[in-house]
Amino acid sequence: MMDFATLLPFAVLIAAIGAFAGVLAGLLGVGGGIVLVPAFYYAFAGLGYGSPQLMQICLATSLATIIVTSIRSVLSHHKKGAVEWPILKSFAPGIVIGAIIGVLVASSLRTATLQMIFGGVAVFIGLYMAFGNSAWRLGTEMPKGLMRVIISPLIGFLSVLMGIGGGSFGVPTMTLYGVPIHRAVATAAGFGAIIAIPSVIGFLFVDIPAEVTPPFTIGAVNIAAFLVVISMTLITAPLGAKIAHAMDPKPLKRVFGGFLILVALNMLRKAMMG
Repeated sequence: MMDFATLLPFAVLIAAIGAFAGVLAGLLGVGGGIVLVPAFYYAFAGLGYGSPQLMQICLATSLATIIVTSIRSVLSHHKKGAVEWPILKSFAPGIVIGAIIGVLVASSLRTATLQMIFGGVAVFIGLYMAFGNSAWRLGTEMPKGLMRVIISPLIGFLSVLMGIGGGSFGVPTMTLYGVPIHRAVATAAGFGAIIAIPSVIGFLFVDIPAEVTPPFTIGAVNIAAFLVVISMTLITAPLGAKIAHAMDPKPLKRVFGGFLILVALNMLRKAMMG
């Protein structure tokens, strides 16, 4: 058990990270996970809890916070009339299926493998969001039929393997099919809760040896970090939503892409150093 002298700075650090993640949840529709996963990793590893299962704890705890931040964020966007509810409803079943499969896969992978997946996929998505042309289109309306059956589980699956909300995949998917960036961000905020709720339930039952888990961990979810982060994100997520609606689309996409690339490269570096 951590003593007070260790626990206090840890709590302050996680609170600051949570406040920043909350702004991102509202601004980018990512639920803050793109910041939380590596932040949890370095915080827990620094406290001596590095293990082959550490990334599972980081993913699961990040996804737990996304349940709260995404719901708060999507409600903030809904007040501005920006959420495309028909898209959210039609993609939800496939996303849930993909999320459940993602938990099963993530539970069997070691930290270094999950880091490589996180870094590699995030670089690709970040490059698209930062440098992609807003005129690029795969279609004029969101996929239906077989294409939706393929894309929706993939969004849920990859999001769980990275411990993030649906924004990282939902935003580029929607913009490629002609959904304006602000409406895509607003709608993707809703993807986060659809991904996180079933996956967190699954992660609560993952068996990780008690000697390598931080205090207050159930399954792969660290309850202490979850509570500290959501206490901050509940305050700051609406601020992010206000900023999102005040910004031009191009800088918003570059901010989104820039965060993904920086965090991803750092995670790849850590994985290769092993």
